[in-house]
Amino acid sequence: MRRTAIERLLPAAYQRAAGPGSVLGALLDVMEALHAPDEAVLADVDALFGPYRTPDGFVAYLTRWVAMDHVVAAPRTDAPLPLPLGRLRDLVAHGALLARWRGTPYGMRTALELATGVTGFVLDEPADRPFHLVVRVPPAAVDRLALVARIVEAEKPAAVTVEVVTADADPPPDPPPPTEPTPLPADPTPPPADPTPPPAEPVPPPAEPVRAVGRAHVPAPPPHHPPEEPS
Repeated sequence: MRRTAIERLLPAAYQRAAGPGSVLGALLDVMEALHAPDEAVLADVDALFGPYRTPDGFVAYLTRWVAMDHVVAAPRTDAPLPLPLGRLRDLVAHGALLARWRGTPYGMRTALELATGVTGFVLDEPADRPFHLVVRVPPAAVDRLALVARIVEAEKPAAVTVEVVTADADPPPDPPPPTEPTPLPADPTPPPADPTPPPAEPVPPPAEPVRAVGRAHVPAPPPHHPPEEPS
């Protein structure tokens, strides 16, 4: 609050006494300086609760605020965060979505991908083991198994047992296809020549004389071509 606004709240006698250089005037200046930081926060208070606008020191609090406190393992404020700030901000931004789909394969897979930054998590439900879930961690996230286990334990239904395993880095290569046997080369000996001589080619009939149409001389079409259509 500005000094002038504070001064207007005072009685008329005090307002007359709060002139320049007076003790009351100096006190009003101090009150204005004390109010300035709080007013700056209140003017932009929505930024405190924005996932990508809040200060770095407030991100861990918002993570607990959206019921993702199991991601932040250490409750102390001076402990290092287990995830980069960018991933924690992503979790806060998708907190409502994760809460809506908690207890489902989609919700668990989304939470794991947001927290680790890795895709490719596979959730299997063996047919011979009801109410049991096998979470296969891709090779790129094997160094964060403790984080994956905390998220899986918190996101799974209460009546389901869970098992976290690592997936194979590279599947075994497929065997090469069988090669077909190479065919034997053909007999290089040429077949015997036919003693019967080939029939003589027919002699084409004599060409028709050149026809003249006006001043243009158009030759006759060959015998094996159909006659041209008149234009």
